[in-house]
Amino acid sequence: MSVFTRTVAMLALVLASLSPLQASSADAKAPAQAVAETKGLFVVVTDADPMTQMMAMVLSTQTLKQGKSVQILLCGPAGELALTKSPQTSFKPLDKSPQMLLAGLIAQGVKVELCPLYLPNTGKTAKDLIKGISVAKPPVVAAAMNEAGIKLFTF
Repeated sequence: MSVFTRTVAMLALVLASLSPLQASSADAKAPAQAVAETKGLFVVVTDADPMTQMMAMVLSTQTLKQGKSVQILLCGPAGELALTKSPQTSFKPLDKSPQMLLAGLIAQGVKVELCPLYLPNTGKTAKDLIKGISVAKPPVVAAAMNEAGIKLFTF
């Protein structure tokens, strides 16, 4: 192989190895850009586990503190969070329950809705709901979930 051929081959190898680095650099910027373009979260909580419910409330609270919008839909077993007389489990290090964080989110203006199937199928009524929680309207929920810049989180 001539010196020229080896030099061209070496240059091609170097350029080929730099290409993934440039792509990686662009990919590294993508998450930051995605976060900047995110308007907020639509959080759907269905899990009966209080610890899972707590994490949903913690992340919702942190998202709100970061200046993003939060909307919450409670469905299935998690619908119990919407009831005034639901059992509460406190978690460390906050020594608070999911219901306490949910109440705080409502106080800060977060829209919290209950799945429309919950009340008629559990024998509960709107009178059993915590103040500030309303029954969801599926077309309105679907529109909110599909809004540009809204990320869907499910727990």
